[in-house]
Amino acid sequence: MEASREQKIRQLAQNRQFDLTVILENVDDPHNVGAVLRSCDSVGIREIFVLYTRPGLQNHKLELGKRTSAGSRKWIDVYLYREVDACMEHVRRNYQRVYATHLAHDAKSLYELDLAQSAALMFGNEADGLSELALSQADGNFIIPQVGMAQSLNVSVACAVSLYEAFRQRSAKGLYGVGNPASTDQQAALLEDYFRRQEDLEEAWKTTK
Repeated sequence: MEASREQKIRQLAQNRQFDLTVILENVDDPHNVGAVLRSCDSVGIREIFVLYTRPGLQNHKLELGKRTSAGSRKWIDVYLYREVDACMEHVRRNYQRVYATHLAHDAKSLYELDLAQSAALMFGNEADGLSELALSQADGNFIIPQVGMAQSLNVSVACAVSLYEAFRQRSAKGLYGVGNPASTDQQAALLEDYFRRQEDLEEAWKTTK
């Protein structure tokens, strides 16, 4: 492995956030899922949860366009679920709060949320949003303030806006790099895993030459 590549992987692991994630429910366009992955990678998310509860979507395979996800899939763990309860049980083991994008009377502005704390951000289907069952599992709802005629954003855009607000808050509190609150053991295990992934990639490249 080249020294520059090794350094990049070390920085990647050091900046990964162990207490910030995304949940996607019934997002049926693989390009949207791929775009979300790319945004997640850029702000240091190490894993996401993809939930397909609709019968017509439950046979979905996580096939993402290489151009859309720009290789991010190799560095982010994606957990695929078909039941809300099972997905949320997994999420709750590692994340303290779940916030849903939903226009409700009690919804807060994105900019009112404390995203420097442990949180999972949940986004729904492109046309119908989140299911009632998924919403019932959330600790709160939030909206992204807008002033245009169309009061909606593409799901991948909404996710990117939300994640960069989390990135802004976390950066302001020094939670990236040497200030990352993840334990030494967590970061060491992640770094070992990333080195192993890089070795697998290099082996794959050799076989394609």
